Amino acid sequence: MTNHQGAFSPAVRANPPALARALREGAVAALVMLGLSFPILLFRTDQGANLQLVLTPRVGLVAVLCALVFAARVLVHLNAARRERKSAAKAPAAGGGFARIVATFGVPLFLGVAVTFPLLTSLASGGLTGARYWIDLGILILTYVMLGWGLNIVVGLAGLLDLGYVAFYAVGAYTYALLSTTFGFSFWICLPLAGVLAAFWGILLGFPVLRLRGDYLAIVTLAFGEIIRLVLINWVELTNGGAGISSIPRATFFGIPFERGENGFAALFGLPFSAMHRIVFLYYLILVLALITNAVTMRLRRLPIGRAWEALREDEIACRSLGINTRNTKLTAFSIGAGFGGLAGAFFAVRQGFVSPESFNFLESAIILSVVVLGGMGSQFGVAIAAVVMVGGPELLRHLTFTKAIFGADFDPNDYRLLLFGLAMVMMMVWRPRGLIAHRQPSVALKKRKAISGSLVKEGNG
Repeated sequence: MTNHQGAFSPAVRANPPALARALREGAVAALVMLGLSFPILLFRTDQGANLQLVLTPRVGLVAVLCALVFAARVLVHLNAARRERKSAAKAPAAGGGFARIVATFGVPLFLGVAVTFPLLTSLASGGLTGARYWIDLGILILTYVMLGWGLNIVVGLAGLLDLGYVAFYAVGAYTYALLSTTFGFSFWICLPLAGVLAAFWGILLGFPVLRLRGDYLAIVTLAFGEIIRLVLINWVELTNGGAGISSIPRATFFGIPFERGENGFAALFGLPFSAMHRIVFLYYLILVLALITNAVTMRLRRLPIGRAWEALREDEIACRSLGINTRNTKLTAFSIGAGFGGLAGAFFAVRQGFVSPESFNFLESAIILSVVVLGGMGSQFGVAIAAVVMVGGPELLRHLTFTKAIFGADFDPNDYRLLLFGLAMVMMMVWRPRGLIAHRQPSVALKKRKAISGSLVKEGNG
């Protein structure tokens, strides 16, 4: 009988002990949540007319959270019981139907929406000016998509846990900021220089961690990211310290500035002047940079260096026994991933027009790593979807507000976005521990194996 009901399958319902244990564990989890909610969420504090403290109970909010925890715990237990009874012969193969559906429909749909996003938002908002918020959000999402694809080379393909990836992001941003403000270099000259310098720093990071793995590698890369941030803060003569660098020149359309006048972009193409021309250009610029990152990564995966990364990820000892130079393999992964991070950093500087060390803290590295892990390590499309969810999701929460009729007080989900973000991560790690798109594509495929074997059989008979 086909299972259409997820965790509540007929096999599970026919096993009362499993259901009883699930209900018992769900009740315990709900009680724990209730105990934690009393000092944190039950009462809302406000200031009264006479400067008195007013406590407003939020029983509905606590009840909803306890119910969600109860249902989640029951589903987790039943899902685990179902997996234990499933035999190895009936287990789905990696990269099964879901992966094929995603490859067939998901990638073209995602690319089509990304290319036409400014047009779609302008039609929905009545013009480009009304769509600026959404285009800016699209730029932010594509920036994290590019960063996720760059880190995916190090973490997803080579299997090297990097917690200091934001350092290369900062190197790229400060490279463009310093070269443009000090020497007057244009963005198109500084963009490749930022990638090269970030790749150089990736090699410098790679040398000390050649013999490290696992937690020790993560600690060293985390320290490297903090060192770069502290250097940017304390090297006041070069980086202006915590005040950052402002008045960074804007990007031009291959030498044509986005400004009023006869030499501006609008006048040259016969268009009325609009500040949105530069925003749309920045959107398509980061889209092209992200697609270049994806194309280079997919090409490298099919080359010997890509197969060496995957071998290193699976088993470093076996990789050495096969004669693969693990030192060069690690250094290339760090340098290429860092180079793409530097390109994204240069774009960040030209988009913001201002950079400071506070923009490159550990939280940024954690978000980028979460995008890679939740999307599926090694999966390009999964990383893109995770970036949309993790970056665009909190922004969408700003537009949701529930009324007093449900929770007893005004409830703004944006105030609890970190709590919801943590809950979503826990649920992902329970139900899909390998990420949204958990499949690994083979690097080498023998497409004409049957035809070759058939010809050999005919020659033997002849």
